[in-house]
Amino acid sequence: IYPDPVLKQIATPVGEIHEGIRALAGRMIDLMYAADGIGLAAPQVGVSKRIFVTRDPDDEIRAIVWINPILEVIDDEMVCDSEGCLSLPDIDVKVQRPTGIRISGLDLEGREVVMESGEHIARVWQHECDHLDGRLIIDRMSTMDRLRCRKVIRELVERGG
Repeated sequence: IYPDPVLKQIATPVGEIHEGIRALAGRMIDLMYAADGIGLAAPQVGVSKRIFVTRDPDDEIRAIVWINPILEVIDDEMVCDSEGCLSLPDIDVKVQRPTGIRISGLDLEGREVVMESGEHIARVWQHECDHLDGRLIIDRMSTMDRLRCRKVIRELVERGG
């Protein structure tokens, strides 16, 4: 939970995919579903590694693990939409992002996975990659959202996450 310092760090790449990484991914999937989230990045569970999980856009029961993901914009039309974050409870802000994204990364077996989307999942991929780069939705807030959310942010800081 914000303001934990790990949320502002640039995560390190995953080297070898070993049992510890598989266990981390399993724990993240469980936490994502328990919180009714769409995605969860390793820094959100206190681990500064380049790994995140998302719900499969084609099968809500299945999750996809992304290790060392790389994003490429394939449609740079910008769309502003509302985003929340499990690390910033009770905060919902408008974030402008490109609509079309290609993502590539490794799965838990070390195989390359590539997907493209212009749907909501593309926004989720960008949001989770922001976590891996130490960025939060509050870093992308408009001045109006910052003013509207300042009390909640101050309370999070005072509680220390």
